[in-house]
Amino acid sequence: MAEIVLNGITWGHSRGITPLLAAAQRFSELNPHVTINWKKRTLQEFADFPLEKLVNDYDLLIIDHPWVGCAAATNSVLPLDEYLPASYLQNQCANTVGESHISYYYDNHQWALAIDAATPAASYRADLLQQNSVAVPDTWEELIALAKAGKVAIPAIPIDILMNFYMFCIALGETPFQHKSHVVSTEIGVQALQTMRELYSLIDKKLFSCNPIGVAELMSTTNDYWYCPFAYCYTNYSRLGYAKYPLTYANLVHFGNKRLRSTVGGTGLAVSSYTKHKKEAVDFAAWVCSEECQSTFYVQHGGQPGHLAAWTNNMANLLTNSFFHTVLPVMKNGYMRPRYNGYLHFQDQAGDPVQQYLLNGGNPETVLKEIDRIYQHSLQGEKMSLSI
Repeated sequence: MAEIVLNGITWGHSRGITPLLAAAQRFSELNPHVTINWKKRTLQEFADFPLEKLVNDYDLLIIDHPWVGCAAATNSVLPLDEYLPASYLQNQCANTVGESHISYYYDNHQWALAIDAATPAASYRADLLQQNSVAVPDTWEELIALAKAGKVAIPAIPIDILMNFYMFCIALGETPFQHKSHVVSTEIGVQALQTMRELYSLIDKKLFSCNPIGVAELMSTTNDYWYCPFAYCYTNYSRLGYAKYPLTYANLVHFGNKRLRSTVGGTGLAVSSYTKHKKEAVDFAAWVCSEECQSTFYVQHGGQPGHLAAWTNNMANLLTNSFFHTVLPVMKNGYMRPRYNGYLHFQDQAGDPVQQYLLNGGNPETVLKEIDRIYQHSLQGEKMSLSI
């Protein structure tokens, strides 16, 4: 039998590449005629190069769920519901982690399988809090007090700030993107921005160039920061041996009488419509996203699975200091971003004015007007780039 080579594209962190390399090796052992090569790219490279162009060069693609609107408009990846058994997809749906599986279903088709699930959660250095007799913050007021002491780190690049802007709008009583004319009302938007500035004005300015990986690396390699209130979670940092100082994860703080509700992330595995080996590519996707693989092999090799069986698996939680058990309620409460074709233009651009406001102050109403201008442009349905 002639050898079949599949090429895949993912992102260059241990969570994104290591389990896929292990899965590719094992799949080839089980299917000797198939070789799978994975290439890794930085998150910024994903943002700078439209994913719909990568489908010409790669059979397997790791995507972010807001891209499915573009997928539906361009038919650049396979509608997996036409290639996978209904029973398989029913299992995936019944075992979604929060809205992870559902987030890849758009315009009556399943454009990807949830291979990975994540959302902003709190993390902390248990050793440092204990040494200094400080409790893990549970309220907004306790968070602000710790931030005033200089012990709080938050990823503050534009995309993460934007995701947190959604979170604070929801906390203040309004879900974004409910109207075509504006992202959020002026009243709620102003309150959200002012609330965020109360916190972000207290953190080290160098954090405005850090993504969640950068913050996790700072917290797990130095003793400078004790607590992060919300950053996209990475199970790797809770595992012994991965970093010098392991992190412990926790639920988000209470804001008023409710816990904050963060913005769901994670990734999906899609199959290019242009692949010459549809059966083998779909077979690999189905295997690596299956309940059996996700809850054992995938998580054992550093993955952060998108299947609920992994999150409730005792061995997975033992490996990760109860990461999955702790973060699961946060995932279940998560907010799913818009997925219309053109939203990614908004996501790529709208965080910049928010970041400038948090850094330098100014008129929050002016910031909202700029956000709404970008929103209106995005509604034109232009195909834009991917940001994870």
